[in-house]
Amino acid sequence: MGSERKKILYVVGIGPGKTSGMTGEALAALRESDVIAGYPVYLELLPEEIRGKEQIATGMTREMERCRLALQAAAAGRTVSLVCSGDAGVYGMAGPVLSLAGEYPEVEISVIPGVTAATAGASVLGAPLMHDFAVISMSDRLTPFEVIEKRLRLAAESDFVIVLYNPESRGRAGYLKKACDILLEKLPPDRAAGYVRQIGREGETAWVGHLSELREQAVDMFTTVYIGNSTTYISGARMVTERGYVSHAKQ
Repeated sequence: MGSERKKILYVVGIGPGKTSGMTGEALAALRESDVIAGYPVYLELLPEEIRGKEQIATGMTREMERCRLALQAAAAGRTVSLVCSGDAGVYGMAGPVLSLAGEYPEVEISVIPGVTAATAGASVLGAPLMHDFAVISMSDRLTPFEVIEKRLRLAAESDFVIVLYNPESRGRAGYLKKACDILLEKLPPDRAAGYVRQIGREGETAWVGHLSELREQAVDMFTTVYIGNSTTYISGARMVTERGYVSHAKQ
């Protein structure tokens, strides 16, 4: 008699979007899988060879259902990959899956890392994340805006480089202006800032300017926003945050 097939669920961060931005580990998990689960937008980003596999797709706000369906498929003996953009553990699906893991003890869960938007977008802008930084999601669907506001103020006071995920959506118009106005209470209007939209995908665009100008920019949930710290400067079309190597070398 053959051995029982392993019951595996991979939680896969597919990076910013293009196949070349996926890790080798992510591609290997996707190729090994019988079933691919995910949000439809992210399933469309997968290589053609992967899109042809059996799929489990659920829409926005149905994340827990998607996790449960993926776990059930794995429990039935299928090798499953549950995909999300960026890194699975950074605003991704690793947490929801692991919160349900106790109900499916027979399923082996493996979290596969990916390139998150903060670092992918930073490479487009230059080197804005050369020193300590804070990543804050502007979505108040799961986090009260009062908490987001507090985090923005404290990050500004602490002189972090600040990265904003989900700065606006159709249902959250004006949130970038709100964020900029909160930050401008603590930061100078000429603080270096920038954004990248559709990182690693068709139509990628980038902008670099100052915090006072940022509040007037048109962004959406596919945009990642960067606000520099007190050492960040603009060099041409790039943002650069000092790390201290030059001043240290002179000592």
